[in-house]
Amino acid sequence: MSAQTGPTPGRDLAGYLRSYVQEMAFGDEAPDVILDRYHTPDIAWYSDGLHLDRERLVAHARPVRRTVTSCSLDIHDTLTCDNRVAARFTLTAVTRGRTVATEIHMFGQLAPDGRLRRIDQITRTPGPEQDR
Repeated sequence: MSAQTGPTPGRDLAGYLRSYVQEMAFGDEAPDVILDRYHTPDIAWYSDGLHLDRERLVAHARPVRRTVTSCSLDIHDTLTCDNRVAARFTLTAVTRGRTVATEIHMFGQLAPDGRLRRIDQITRTPGPEQDR
C-alpha cells in the first residue's frame, strides 16, 4: 500500500472514524478500495463476538449503502498508544425514517503503516433508562 495522505487510524483516530463511516456508507469508491485504505488485507474485526473478515466487511457495505440515508458520529474519547488505539463513540444512523443510535467501544491494533489490523468492539443500543 502506498503512503497514506488522509487520516489513518494511527495518525488521526477521530478523523479515521468519521472518514471511514462516511466513505463506506455514501462514497463513490468500491467498498473494498475504501476498506483497504484504512485496514490491512488480513483485518480481523470482532463486533460483539462476531468475527468479520475482509469479505464480510465488504459485503456489509452493500446493504448499508442501500438503506442508510444519513449518519453521524459523536466521538466521546480516543486514545492512541504505540500500536494500540481505543475509541468510545456513538454512531447515529437513519435508515428510511428509522433512527438508531449505537454506543461503540472500540479497541484496535495497528500495522506499522498506521492501518488497523485488528478491531475488537462492544456495542449497545441505549434504552430510555440510559438517556436520563
